[in-house]
Amino acid sequence: MQLETFDTVILGAGAAGMMCAIHAAARGGRVLVVDHAKAPGEKIRISGGGRCNFTNIGTSAKNFISDNPHFSKSALGRYTPHDFIALVEKHGIAWHEKTLGQLFCDTSAKQIVAMLLDEMNQVKCELRLRTMLESIERDMSSFTVTLGGDGAAKIRCRHFVVACGGKSIPKMGATGLGYQIAEQFGLAVTETRPALVPLTFGEDVLAGFRDIAGVAASAGVSCGKTAFEEALLFTHRGLSGPAILQISSYWRERQPIRIAFLPGDDVSASLASAKRENGRRAISTVLSDILPKRLALYLAETHGWTGPIGEASDRKLATIAGTLQDWEVFPIGSEGYRTAEVTLGGVDTDGLNSRTMATKAVEGLYFIGEVVDVTGWLGGYNFQWAWSSGWAAGTAISELAG
Repeated sequence: MQLETFDTVILGAGAAGMMCAIHAAARGGRVLVVDHAKAPGEKIRISGGGRCNFTNIGTSAKNFISDNPHFSKSALGRYTPHDFIALVEKHGIAWHEKTLGQLFCDTSAKQIVAMLLDEMNQVKCELRLRTMLESIERDMSSFTVTLGGDGAAKIRCRHFVVACGGKSIPKMGATGLGYQIAEQFGLAVTETRPALVPLTFGEDVLAGFRDIAGVAASAGVSCGKTAFEEALLFTHRGLSGPAILQISSYWRERQPIRIAFLPGDDVSASLASAKRENGRRAISTVLSDILPKRLALYLAETHGWTGPIGEASDRKLATIAGTLQDWEVFPIGSEGYRTAEVTLGGVDTDGLNSRTMATKAVEGLYFIGEVVDVTGWLGGYNFQWAWSSGWAAGTAISELAG
């Protein structure tokens, strides 16, 4: 097998890997991107319902979970959402803002993939798909990389960038390869677990949830001191929806979560008013005025809220209001990596330079994107981390080449 030479090899043709390649090759460095998938940017393509929630204009380090909450500040501060928006607009991609600062393509997520590929082509990056990493070794000055599959080769390179993501969505080929490489080179890896994932419940709870599967409601959902106020969705397996996905990153086994329906409303006052105006109405009927009907009936039946509201004591109405705005439920697990949008945890940031994403102990080795112990909230934050960390590593590599 003939030995090829590149300045940089990037493992992973996702958001972080392609962004890194664009900037690593900016000063003429020879860059190769490899991926075992048959197409680049597959997670980009399926994200945001096919329209890619490509960033969030409110991005800051507080929107990320990491053992080192300060690590992401450097990259996020130097390559911001506005920098990525400028790139999107340069390519004529129309976009719009949804709630909570989330930005989406007007047309298709495929436009973001095409944009990145176009930028890579402009700086002459080489892309090899259906290509697997078989081994990587380090000597005094460079790496020797052995590739298998369609792009099989033995390669010498000065820089090697790990951008192959985490374990989430294995049906798209996600593996723990990045963590294995980290451990090979002596880097610590923090505990990993599924994040931004629906939560599951025991059969005793699910029996009722199945009757209201498909019902969505606005809610504040909390676990410990962390809370999110968005929609939740009842499913045949448990609970999903944005509020649940958000809190799943903070939830741990044997912990309860607390649900506040009608957050910000004075439910006690609403019930008292209903009692004064027409005391003959059933409590479940009154609740149907302020909650989705199927949810109101389920809650009334589950908690034994029967009879006319006019016969309910003030204490009972206070109990109903309190339950509606502080309902404690105990998940037994999550749907796992199969449906998790990201992996929580990853390569320990203590071993990385926050400005360049380079490892401190191994010259020329970089980790970027989801494989690192930096996990964003739902809403475009994880893509922004991919762009920012990819830019940081690529720019650092380019400066060394220049």
